[in-house]
Amino acid sequence: MSAASLRAAFTPNRVVSRSTVAVLVGAQAALLALLWVKSPLEAVPGPLAVVGALRELWFEQGLGPALAVSLSTSLEALVLATVLSLGLAYASVVPAFRPLAGVVSRGRFLGLSGLTFVFMLSLGGGQPLRLALLVFGLTVFLTTSLVAEVAAIPRARFDHARTLRMREWRVVWEVVVLGTADRALEVVRQNAAIGWTLLTTVEGLTRAEGGVGTLLLDQNKHLHLAEVFALQAVILAVGLGQDAALGWLRRAVCPWVGDSKGRGSS
Repeated sequence: MSAASLRAAFTPNRVVSRSTVAVLVGAQAALLALLWVKSPLEAVPGPLAVVGALRELWFEQGLGPALAVSLSTSLEALVLATVLSLGLAYASVVPAFRPLAGVVSRGRFLGLSGLTFVFMLSLGGGQPLRLALLVFGLTVFLTTSLVAEVAAIPRARFDHARTLRMREWRVVWEVVVLGTADRALEVVRQNAAIGWTLLTTVEGLTRAEGGVGTLLLDQNKHLHLAEVFALQAVILAVGLGQDAALGWLRRAVCPWVGDSKGRGSS
């Protein structure tokens, strides 16, 4: 990395090249790894202990099947929450449905623990309860972000569509649905991480079906810190993979998104 690239990396509001970013990421990752290995905190397990715990979890404690259960539940909940949230966000252009979207959005202040009994009476326990709680947790945040995206559409876009003699429902389709498709997918990608944050809580409330969250709570209860770190690393890796997949989907569905990115320069 040249001196000019190094100066640019530490200068506000500058765009750097991909090679510079790669060097910076590698250096910071190496620094974090060194801090982990040399950590003076005895409670923090070292890399070898975490790797050993991961091997034991996978081969002896059923991490593979538990991860499959959690991943399938997370993806199913994300699809259902996305459909519900998009419907509410697009319906918010109609005044009659705007209050409903507002009510759902304010549900993000409710804790899942307080709603377990209500969902249990309606759906019973097991997987339906787990899925319902996770869909609720995702929907309230997704709806908030998607409604904000719809509300932020400039009025000029609606006026321009009307000058093309479009009827109002055609305006909604062209301006709201198609016009915000890239932003909607980005909002889904960003909020999908919330599902993994909620997963431990949800699987802790409904332990019968297993899952990574249940396994994590069990290890945490018995203070098996190496196992806890290993499970957190697995969740992080799966979450990053999901994030990358959703980013690819956004670029595939909305190929024009990449055209707006500025090219890096040193």
